[in-house]
Amino acid sequence: MSGIRIYAFADEASGSLEGQIAAMRRNGLQGVELRNVNGVNVSDLTIAQAKEIRVALEGEGLTVWSAGSPLGKIGVKDLFGPHLEKLKRTLEVCAALGAQRIRMFSFYTPGGEDPADYRQLVLDRLGEMADCAEGTGIRLCHENEKGIYGDNAARCLDLLTAEPRLGGVFDPANFVQCGQDTLAAWALLKDRIDYLHIKDAFFADGRVVPAGKGEGHVPEIVADYLARGGTAVTVEPHLTVFAGLEALEKEGGRSAVGAFAYPSADAAFDAACQALKALL
Repeated sequence: MSGIRIYAFADEASGSLEGQIAAMRRNGLQGVELRNVNGVNVSDLTIAQAKEIRVALEGEGLTVWSAGSPLGKIGVKDLFGPHLEKLKRTLEVCAALGAQRIRMFSFYTPGGEDPADYRQLVLDRLGEMADCAEGTGIRLCHENEKGIYGDNAARCLDLLTAEPRLGGVFDPANFVQCGQDTLAAWALLKDRIDYLHIKDAFFADGRVVPAGKGEGHVPEIVADYLARGGTAVTVEPHLTVFAGLEALEKEGGRSAVGAFAYPSADAAFDAACQALKALL
């Protein structure tokens, strides 16, 4: 594991900053991809809140790697001006947090319509977003996500080629949920990937499982990413938390909720981190 820095969406362990710090510390992580903390989304934090969070994290030897923002998760036809202002505020928050990246998306396209019809509009908007980030030292990184323009590998490559100021976030489970072979996607995108989101899934039902337990070829992709000089990954558990699991298991009913279900958010978070470390 020499040289790799492991971060996580620690809000999946706890909503509170204290709980997130505890989860990262017990799993030996380097820091967080900050998404929600103390009931506030990272893009809605005040500068004062961001500074307080940074002090608390750095006091525990942790950092904010990236802002797990919702930017780009609006309809491609939606009013864009307010969204651009949200990006500008998020850039200021990231500067206060010491974050180097902002995770973002490429807009939802209308169902039943050809996404290709919206290519230029998507590129125009992404270009404006990249203009905002220019000179800040903070890189915008596009994540593949179901339902957005860049949900498959070919469109992701097109976006990242047409707007080279963007980095790529590669999420194997999201590709699986879109019916995309992840090794084929990796072959297309690996030269443009800034960092990885670590989660795995099954094609049949899209269910997310620990890394290496699904059909996303996570071990092979992580190994190649590291061999190519990659250094940063974010654990995104998205595992099933079933509060009644312990009682159900005592009654012999584990199969009713599947093999990968956990009695608490903390347990699910720990399992996701352990799965990554096992494949490393």
